Order: sequence, then structure tokens, then C-alpha cells
Amino acid sequence: MPVHTYRLEINGTNMHVINERSLDNLDLLLRFSLTNSHLHTIHPAAFNVAPQLKSVKLSSNNLSTIPAGVFSPLKALEQLHLDWNQLANVTPNMLKGLAGLQDLDLKNNKLSDLPADLFDGLKNLTSLNLGYNYIKKFPPTIFHSLIQLQKLMLYNNELEGLEPGMFDTLVELEELKIHQNRISSLPPKVFWCLKNLKNLTLSSNQLQAVPEETFYHMPMLTKLTLYNNPLLSLPDQLMGYMPEMRVFYLYYTNLTTVPDNLFANMTGLRALNLHLNWHLKDLPSGLFCCLPHLLKLSLKQNALEDLPPNLFSNLTNLGLLYLNNNNLKNIPNNIFHGLYTLLSIELKKNSLKTIPGDSFTSNTALRAVSLSLNPWDCTCGIRGIVRWLKQNEHLVPDIRDVYCHSPIYKLYRPLKSLEEDDFTFSPFYGTLVLEQGPEYVHHNVLKGWVYVWFVSSDSVLTGFLVSLHILFMATACFLILAALYGMHRLSEIMGKLNAESMRL
Repeated sequence: MPVHTYRLEINGTNMHVINERSLDNLDLLLRFSLTNSHLHTIHPAAFNVAPQLKSVKLSSNNLSTIPAGVFSPLKALEQLHLDWNQLANVTPNMLKGLAGLQDLDLKNNKLSDLPADLFDGLKNLTSLNLGYNYIKKFPPTIFHSLIQLQKLMLYNNELEGLEPGMFDTLVELEELKIHQNRISSLPPKVFWCLKNLKNLTLSSNQLQAVPEETFYHMPMLTKLTLYNNPLLSLPDQLMGYMPEMRVFYLYYTNLTTVPDNLFANMTGLRALNLHLNWHLKDLPSGLFCCLPHLLKLSLKQNALEDLPPNLFSNLTNLGLLYLNNNNLKNIPNNIFHGLYTLLSIELKKNSLKTIPGDSFTSNTALRAVSLSLNPWDCTCGIRGIVRWLKQNEHLVPDIRDVYCHSPIYKLYRPLKSLEEDDFTFSPFYGTLVLEQGPEYVHHNVLKGWVYVWFVSSDSVLTGFLVSLHILFMATACFLILAALYGMHRLSEIMGKLNAESMRL
């Protein structure tokens, strides 16, 4: 190799061994990388000849053991990558003397138990990756010496819990990833010392509950993920002051509702994914009260049946709204009014039979509304939205699949094909068709008029009318009987008078 080589990258070879002379005569070499090369052996003195190295990458090899003290000569080492190997044990001696180390990557190995003093002495470490291993538990003090740590990756392990106080000294930490573990509970206040934390991932664990005030004292947090946890409920006091929060993920849970102040402290939120919660039926009316900068709101694929009338009234910058794949039966009047920046509304695949005709009149920036896969009832109540549909066909990309489900004689008829006459004349008589409400008892046709006799479908009123009818019938019967009896008595009297007149 040229003596002035300062960077050496070797990838995809059959080099199995680094011996004591492999790096000889490379006095200017600062960065050495040997990856994807089936490396399985490192000589204990392999790096004695290159103490000036600042970066060593031995990723994606077959290393199962590391000689004790093999890296000790590298006093200037800043970066050490041993990821994607077969390491089952790591001892403090392996990292001895690396006081200047800043980046340590041990992901994708076979680590399960780590000694409590493993990282002692690494006071300048800023990034530590232990992801994709088999670690079930950390000693409570294992990270306490890492006072400069900014990134800690613990994802895709077998962690069942977190130790109280394990993060207490990590005051500089900005990124903590603990997703894809088996964590079923969190100690109270476990994150309280992480005042500079910006990114926290707790998704894909086994959390059914979260302690009160768990996310307090984290004013720099910009991203939080809690999705894919079997959460049953959330406490009212959960989120502290988070003005920098931009993205929040809360889906694939067992929540049936959420606290009305859940997002109240996230005034800077831009994207909120509250979807794919199959049991989420209700949303508090003030849930989105304090999100003036929200651009995207996803509520799709929940179990929502109704929406509070003023649910979206404060989302003045909202651009994308996803309400599809729910069980919505109606849309409140004016629920979208005032959302002047709204570009897209997804309403497909719900249980909507009609919606108010002026639902979208104030959404002047609107570019798309999906309405298909709803059981539209094409009686008079749908007239308003049909008029809007005819005037705004270009805003409904799925308009061909927006068709009637009832009444039966309009089944599968596209809404855009309906005319005013369809809401006035019956296909049977050419006369007025009344909507749901009265239950018809009898009708007669006379000189082009239809006379309809009916009683109300209101059970109380119907009972009253039937009782009144019975009373009238009983009174009529009584009067008839009284009249017959009177006529009988009158006949008897007349007979007696006739007999007396005959005697005279």
C-alpha cells in the first residue's frame, strides 16, 4: 500500500484474519474499514502498528470473540463499528483505554447480558447502538458514565422493562429509540431527566398503560411514537409542555377514547397519526383545541360513529384530513366550515346515508373529496349533496363509485345521475313520494289525486291515536245501542197509546 494512504476501505473479500503485520507501514492511516469479508479472527496485537487510527469498521463479518485489549493502543480512536457480527459477549477490557471514543456500534450481534461497568471510561461517547440483539435487562447504572451521550439505540431487543433512574445522567441525550421490545410497564418519571431529548420511540412494545406525567419535563421533544402497543387507556395528566413537537404517532392500540387534553401542550404539532385503532369510538369535542399549525390529521380506520360538531374548528391550517374506513353515520352541520386551507378530505368506506349539502362550501382550497363505499340513501334528504356533487364533479376522484344503496328502485344508480324529478315523483303512480316517517295504512287514487291514510311511526303517538280510535268506536257503539233502546221504548209507548185510543 502507498505509505501516504490515510483511508483504507476493503469490502466483500475472503480475508478471514487481521494479523499483527496487516497494517504495517501505514503510519498516516486514519480510517480503516474491512466489511463483508467473513473476518473471524483479529490478532491481539493487530492494531499496535497503527495507534493513530481514528476510525475502525469491521461490520458484517463473522467475529464471535474480540481479544481483550485489542483496541487499547488506539488512544485517538473516535469511531468503532462491530455491527452485524456474531458477538455474544463484550467485556470492559475490549473497550479499555478508549477515552476518546465517540461512536460505538454493536447492533445485530448476539448480545444478551452486559456487565454494569462495560462503558465506564467512555465519557466522550456521543452515539451508542445496541439494537437488534437479545438483551432482556440492563443493569441500572450501565449508562451512568455516558454523560455526553446524544444517541442511544436499544430497539429490537427483548427488553421487558426499564430500570428506574437508568437514564438519569444522560442530560445531553437527544435521541432514544426503545421500539420493538417487550416492555410492559414504565417506571414513573423514567424520562424526566432527559430535558434535551428530541426523538423518543416506544412503539411496538407491550404497554397496556402509561404512568401519569410520564412525558413531563421534555420541552425539546419533536417526535414521539407510541403506536403498536395494546394500550387500554391513557391518564389525563400525561403530556408536559412540548412546544417543539412536530410528529406524534398513536395507532394500533386498544384505546376506546383518549383524554381531551392529550394534545393541548403540543402547539407546534404538524402531523398527527391517530389511526388504525380498531376500538376507538369516541373523540372528546376539545381534543384538537390547541393545534393551530397542524397540517395533517389522520383518523382513518378507527371505529368512529359520530363526530362532535366543533371537533375541527380550531385547525385553521389543516391541509389533509383522513376520516375514511370508520363507522360514521352522519356528518354534523358546519363541521368543516372555516377550514379554508383544507386540500383533501377522505370520507370513503363509512356508513353515511347522507351529508348536509353545504358541508364543503367554505373549503375554498379543496382539491379532493372521496365519498365512495357509503350506503347512500337517495331520497329527499340527499338532494343538497347531489346538487353540490353535480357542480363539483372534478373534486370527487371516485365519483363513479358513489351510488345509491336505497330505496330499492334506485339501487346502484350513480348519485351524479339523479335529477330534481327523482326527488318528486314516484315511479309507480307519478305522484308525490313521502320520505321515511309515516307508515302508510291505505291509499286511494281519485281523479289523479292520491289520498293516503296513515298513522305516525312514533310509537307513543300511534298508541294514543289507536286508543282514541277505540274510544270513539266504543262511544259510537254505545250511542247506537242507546238509540236502539230508545226506539224500542218509544215503540212500546206508542203501542200503549194506540191501545188506549182504541178503547175510547
